[in-house]
Parts: sequence; structure tokens; C-alpha cells
Amino acid sequence: MVVRCWQEDPCTVLHVVGDLDVAGAPRLRAEIDQAISAADPLNLVVDLSEVPFCDSVGLGVLVATLNYVHHMNGRMILVLAPGMIRHLLVITNLDRHFETSGSLVEARAALGSAA
Repeated sequence: MVVRCWQEDPCTVLHVVGDLDVAGAPRLRAEIDQAISAADPLNLVVDLSEVPFCDSVGLGVLVATLNYVHHMNGRMILVLAPGMIRHLLVITNLDRHFETSGSLVEARAALGSAA
């Protein structure tokens, strides 16, 4: 798994490539922790459009991050391509809790319009 992180007003973007599974989840968690500590305001865009697979450990990282971001009165948007992760959120009813977008441009626009 490869995770790139950068600041792009009005948000912090994490772009993930590869499987979000038990092997990759700690890497994503570390990158998210670092991004959260530097974010002001706390607006995260997690681009999972190049993540073909996510297991329960990866999903746990996303849920824990969402809970923390909401606790800190921030926003988090997942960028999702059609496929496994979008389906996983639907079958677990987590699609009702996560804000999602089809592209990074759309996610940034959603955060920018709310500012």
C-alpha cells in the first residue's frame, strides 16, 4: 500500500493505492494520525479510488477516523470508485454515515462550499 498526503485548501488529502487490509491498515492509520495532527481546520479527503479491496481491519480504521473527525467537529469525505468499497459501505449500512464523492474535485468542492 502506498499513501500520499498533502494539504490542498480547504482540506488535507490522503491518496491511497493498494489493498486496505490487515497488512496496510497500520500504514494508513499512521498517515491519518499525522494528517489529523497538522490539519486546521479538520477537513479530510481520503481518496480510495485506487483501493480494490478493504477488509474489516481497514474498515475499522475508516470508522475510527470518522468518529474522531466528527468528535472534533470536522468533516471527512471518502472518494470512491464504483466497486468493492462502495458495496462494502452499503451492505454494512455505513453508507449512511460516510460522506462520499466520485472524485477528488467533487470532494474539494463540497468542502469549499461549506466553508
